[in-house]
Amino acid sequence: MQDKRADRDFELQLKGHGLLTAQVFYFLPDYPSILQEFVFQDYDEAPDYPVLFRFLDHWRREIEAAIHSVRIAHDRSLGPREWRAVGGEFTLQ
Repeated sequence: MQDKRADRDFELQLKGHGLLTAQVFYFLPDYPSILQEFVFQDYDEAPDYPVLFRFLDHWRREIEAAIHSVRIAHDRSLGPREWRAVGGEFTLQ
């Protein structure tokens, strides 16, 4: 049996989506002086980030915790990679 999630993720990568990691910093209503963190990760398309904005819209509508800030990192996993020559060689026995 194949993993449907892996198939979906690979298909999104082929379409140009990259792995998005978002750190959502928020305050709980009962503890407004404590900053909490939630990490969200999914494949999304830069620079519009539709998946991230759907998630944040859901958060604002359904979750009572007030968002303080959001920090994101995005990497396109498939595609040309940087290559550079190394001037040395290590051999192991």
